[in-house]
Amino acid sequence: MATYKEIKGVTVQTRDEDPVTAGGSWASGGALNTTRTELAGTVGIQTAAMSTGRSTPAPTTINEQYNGTSWTEVADLNTGRGRAAAAATSYTASIIFGGVNNPGDATQTITESWNGSSWTEVNDLPAATSDMTGLGTQTSAFCVGGNRTNESNLVYEWDGTNWTSGTALNTARSGAAACGTTPAGLVFGGRQIPTSNYANTETWNGSAWTEVNDLATARNALGGFGTSTSAMAVSGSAPGGAVTNCESWNGSVWTEVNDVATADTYYSAAAGADNTSGLAVRATTTEEWSFPPVTAAILTEGSIFLSGGTTLKGFGKAGGVPSATWASGGALNTARRRLLGSGIQTASIAVAGYSTAVQALAEQYNGSSWTEVSDLNTQRDSGGMAGGAPYTATIYFGGGNSPGGNSALAETWDGSSWTETGDLNTARNLAVGFGASQTAALGAGGETPPVVASTELWDGTSWTEVNNMNTARAFAAGTGPTSVGIVFGGEPSNIAKAEKWDGTSWTETGDLNTGRPSLGGSGSQTLALAFGGKSPAVGNTENFNGTSWTEVNDLSTVRGGGPMGVGSAVTAIAAGGNNPGGNLSSTEEWTADAGLSTITVS
Repeated sequence: MATYKEIKGVTVQTRDEDPVTAGGSWASGGALNTTRTELAGTVGIQTAAMSTGRSTPAPTTINEQYNGTSWTEVADLNTGRGRAAAAATSYTASIIFGGVNNPGDATQTITESWNGSSWTEVNDLPAATSDMTGLGTQTSAFCVGGNRTNESNLVYEWDGTNWTSGTALNTARSGAAACGTTPAGLVFGGRQIPTSNYANTETWNGSAWTEVNDLATARNALGGFGTSTSAMAVSGSAPGGAVTNCESWNGSVWTEVNDVATADTYYSAAAGADNTSGLAVRATTTEEWSFPPVTAAILTEGSIFLSGGTTLKGFGKAGGVPSATWASGGALNTARRRLLGSGIQTASIAVAGYSTAVQALAEQYNGSSWTEVSDLNTQRDSGGMAGGAPYTATIYFGGGNSPGGNSALAETWDGSSWTETGDLNTARNLAVGFGASQTAALGAGGETPPVVASTELWDGTSWTEVNNMNTARAFAAGTGPTSVGIVFGGEPSNIAKAEKWDGTSWTETGDLNTGRPSLGGSGSQTLALAFGGKSPAVGNTENFNGTSWTEVNDLSTVRGGGPMGVGSAVTAIAAGGNNPGGNLSSTEEWTADAGLSTITVS
């Protein structure tokens, strides 16, 4: 048997104390003297910064400086504006350019230079621009992208005297963020109407722009600070509205870190030397960012260590499941219950169900909204479904198609249309299904009538009857690949029993805390979620660790009637279902941040 060092190349470290999370933290700072949005430019570092910009409803010329504790008004701009950009490494020497001012949000070409005590107008931009971003210094800067008559990929270079055309970005965008210098820069986020927000990141090496790893959360109108190898992305506007998300860049990848307390769709006011310290400003609020010092033992995703020399711990998303919560997502176009789905939190499909009648509807989810796609060939509800990521290869089987009764039909989805394929051996509805693809699926239980325990395996061509479950059940939930899945809950009599499938036979495992049918589920045999259900309709959520179930944070909306569940135990969605108020269209998203957990070794 290989040792941990042979597999990973390192030994398991021993710590007297748990390392600190590589998430940093935000704390309240001093308030601005004048409330403003669309701040035109914030530059400097956490303890020496400057911010100027737009008040509501008119642009303002007000300029304030921060000393790490409080803001002080200093000399005003010559021309008030919002949605401009700035460049500087020091708040005593900076430039601000472009933006909009009244009347009618007129786009500007004006550039002003700051010498530490006053603003001086210098040579204009070649074209009026707003919603762009800037990087560099007072004497060597870039004006990047923005909105001229539409989103642009143009870059203008400033040499301390004049603006000239530079090398264009790969992706046209407005509302992006940028940091770094003209020899080594970074641009991230933004949008292009009517295209959705961007997660794209591009680096500049002094001669060319190169696309690199994306942000985890696509957004525009975000703030950014740091360097091309050590940066922060702060807040911004995503499809669902303002977000508090913050991400740290290490020169290669973005990592989600602790959020700001207050979200803003125009959080362009952010400043800092690198990803270890900085500030963000909106309205009158200032928040200060600090990161563990380089002397700290920092936890990163996948860390494993002995705590106190005796307890084995790990740091990852699984450890954060107990404290995770449900948040609102996009609504289904058609409210319904008894629907099924496959995929992941940001790319999934919801199929069939019952609204005022049995449905053939299919809708796809992109992480923010649902879009109707091609219907099933045969309308039904309460079937079984299998297919993981990608959700473009799934299979739907069985179900009820009143007034025709139970169905044995199976249909596969190729990303654009449904095709009828081999039938189940036993027609049934209220079955449970799981599997990672459309060529490897399992269907178990259901009602023929009566309620049955029979199990069938799909190999991409035909269904084969295999060993029955230990407990006959209908309206259960199940998740996992066909070789190692799990089924839990169901009816009759509010079943709490869970069973694991090993590819050949079923074995009973730890029971749910709350037995119930008509629930949703996601995850795997060793890390699963069970949520909702009917006893009557509940919002209960339980987490399975491979041995036992633990109650965690409930759904925001109680939902029975077979809500759709897809994803993992750390990122999942629940959609549809019903409660005493009727059929539901709402979607909820479950997201766990990385956390510490004790590792049990057997």
